[in-house]
Amino acid sequence: MLNRCFRAATLTLLLALGGCSSLLFYPSDDVAITPARAKLDYRDVTITTADGVRLAGWWLPAKAGVPVKGTVLHLHGNGGNMAWHLGGAYWLPEQGYQVLMLDYRGYGKSQGEPSLPAIYQDIDAAFAWLDKAPEVQGKPVILLGQSLGGALAVHYLGQHPDRQKQLHAVVLDGVPASYRDVAQYTLGNAWLTWPLQVPLSWLVPDGDSAIRSMPRLSGAPVLLFHSIDDTIVPLDNGLSLYKAASPPKVFQLTRGNHVETFGEPVWREVMLRFLDDPQHFTGLRRLAEVPNYPSPAKPQESQADPKQQGTP
Repeated sequence: MLNRCFRAATLTLLLALGGCSSLLFYPSDDVAITPARAKLDYRDVTITTADGVRLAGWWLPAKAGVPVKGTVLHLHGNGGNMAWHLGGAYWLPEQGYQVLMLDYRGYGKSQGEPSLPAIYQDIDAAFAWLDKAPEVQGKPVILLGQSLGGALAVHYLGQHPDRQKQLHAVVLDGVPASYRDVAQYTLGNAWLTWPLQVPLSWLVPDGDSAIRSMPRLSGAPVLLFHSIDDTIVPLDNGLSLYKAASPPKVFQLTRGNHVETFGEPVWREVMLRFLDDPQHFTGLRRLAEVPNYPSPAKPQESQADPKQQGTP
């Protein structure tokens, strides 16, 4: 469903022949499930932006009895609403991470209409909410951005170095490096639009693309996940962002569909190990490499798990 939404949003944008940033977004107001479906404790929160828009969010506390390790701000992709993207965050409370999930303006029960640059006020408001939340104080804060949510996060952080310094780490999953390049890729895969893929792709606004802001992220370590099977945002997007990022940084190859990363326990484990010590868990990680965490006395070594063997 998310794959179809990304394609539909891109084609709608191009057929409109307008280059309007609001058409980068494909929201739905149908919040079909809540975290209760995943047997999670949660509460509804309302976050008000600087321009007065009321946003809907979910607060997922850490599982009862599990020590709180930190707080994750989850920014979802361009399709649907946060209910559609619960798979990116449902597993974190059991591991001791409390989560703030946010619906941008126009998504789910949030007011307004999504557009650039207004949507960055939504991210700013989420940070402001975390600044005041008592349960967040004194704990590490992590930003998890998936697909378009990751691209929005990179641009926002590039413009707000003070927010970078507040973060323990940034995790990006299946993030487009360039909106325009992804649009051209999508157009090139359809016989109807293939002949015009280049001129039509130039209608897509690209000034806020993640690749332009990635070099400015120097205040927090970055972990990038990208699947070699991703047919929506091709692998070269993740590699380009990794090359542009400042160290410390990690690039983890995965398998599977677009932003279905955390359905696999091994990739959840990679993220958890990274969050344990993001300053030293660095570099390019092979597809067959299992998570490991070096003792202070030994350098990090790669270990091959026969159950995870594969060719990047």
